[in-house]
This record gives sequence, structure tokens and C-alpha cells, in this order.
Amino acid sequence: MYESNGYVLDESPARLGRLEPTPMSERGDRDALWTRLRRDGYLYLTNHLDPEVVWEFRRYYFAALAAAGVTAPDADPRDGIAGSGSIDRGAYRRILYDEIVPGDEYQALCAAPAIRDFFAWLFEDEVHLHRRKIIRHTVPGEAGIGTATQAHYDLVYLREGSDRVLSMWIPLGDTPIERGGLAYLERSHHRVLADEAAGKLKRPAASITADLPALAEEYDSRWLLADYAAGDVMVHSAHIIHAGLDNTDTEGRMRLSTDIRYQRVSDPIDWRWQEHWRWDDGL
Repeated sequence: MYESNGYVLDESPARLGRLEPTPMSERGDRDALWTRLRRDGYLYLTNHLDPEVVWEFRRYYFAALAAAGVTAPDADPRDGIAGSGSIDRGAYRRILYDEIVPGDEYQALCAAPAIRDFFAWLFEDEVHLHRRKIIRHTVPGEAGIGTATQAHYDLVYLREGSDRVLSMWIPLGDTPIERGGLAYLERSHHRVLADEAAGKLKRPAASITADLPALAEEYDSRWLLADYAAGDVMVHSAHIIHAGLDNTDTEGRMRLSTDIRYQRVSDPIDWRWQEHWRWDDGL
């Protein structure tokens, strides 16, 4: 049973499916990747990053937040086992927003050659990494609206720049479906693109809904899921609808992930995304 914000997804073949990994035969073919991106709205690149780099960053992140009570005291930070006590919210915010987010370790991960060079090759241009990079973890057992990322598409938050920005979502550690990875609404970007062109969707930045089953019915589409492994990444357009699943891991492991955005330097850049992410930045 798969859930998001407490809503149980319809598991019928017409409403639920699997993401299709990008074949290795296409990974070095720029035209094939753009064809796939335009058709599907995403590239599922398995083993794109060195898994050990990913695991070491996961260890760094949870070790840094241990002082705030985020992790179980006797657990290896790499495992990311959730603590059972109360969290020191002041310490959590200070460590996350003042140390981790602007830190060298996080920047090195997000601008690693396997990422920056890939986007430069794909765009055939110099590229820009938006400084506002979001990193978050989810705790097993939390349910209800607000516990998982609601259905949305990224352009609503990036309207002051180019719509040709690409997002990369990176699971930081193994993220099987039950640990709450991202789900994508199959080929929803085609309808979003048409509605954007018709001026129907220019509204204040907001998620669409927490009710993923109802949205799949509205779009007559499927939510696509995957068991992500450390080293996998998702590259997706600014128009495809996606959402997070609830973390139902029975061993207490937290889901950790980051989403970052790259674009051509020559395209307009949303000025609001050029400061480090904070909980109160209004975006």
C-alpha cells in the first residue's frame, strides 16, 4: 500500500506504474536524451553518481544533526535511523540553515563534475546552478497532509526566470518506494505546457493538491514510482507534476534527498533563487 500525505494510491494498472530507466545505449546520445525528456518529462539515470560519495554525504548530514536529536543516539549516521525523543528545533534550524545548506560539503555534492559537466554537455552551453538548493529528510510513520511534498510542478516557483530550467532530484541513500521517494504523474507535462501556453495556470506559487489519487483521475494518468538506489538521479522538466510519498520504512530509516536546478547561463535567471534556501525565504 503506497501513501502520500495519508492518501492511499490506487494500485490499478491504469493509475500506477514504474518509472523507466534511461537505457545505457542512450546515455551518451544528447539528441536521444532530449527526445526522451520532451516525451516523458524526465530522465531516470541509474548509477549516475558514485554511490560512496552519496553515502558519505548522508553520513555527514545526519552526523551534523545528531546534536539536535534527529537521529537515534547509538546508530551509524549513515543509516539515518530516526531518534525517538523530541527534536531541538532551534539547534536543528541553526545546523541545517547556517552550516549544512551554505557549507562546502553540500556545494561540492551539487556541483560535482558528474552533475555540472552533465548539464553543460546536455545544454551545450555554460550552466548555472541555482544557489537555492533544497535538502530535506522525512521520518518514518508520519502521515497526514503536510508530511510529504504535495503534487506540484517546479515552474510555479521559478516564474521570474527561464522555463527551460531542469531539476535534478538526488536520493541521498537507497530509497525504496516504502521510504518515500518521488512519484511522477505520467506525461503530465504535456497538459501543463498546453495550459501554461493558454495562460490558465499563472497563479501564485502553490502546490496543486495533496490528493494524489484524485489528481490521477483528473488527468486520467498513472503515478510512476521507483526503488531508487544511492547513485541514481532524476532529471525532470519544470512542467511535469511530481510529489513525495510517505515514509513507511519499518526499520526507522529516514529518507534524505536534495533537489537542485541547472539552466543555461545565457537564459534569464530567477533572481529569487540566488540566495541559500531558508525556512522563511517565502518560496
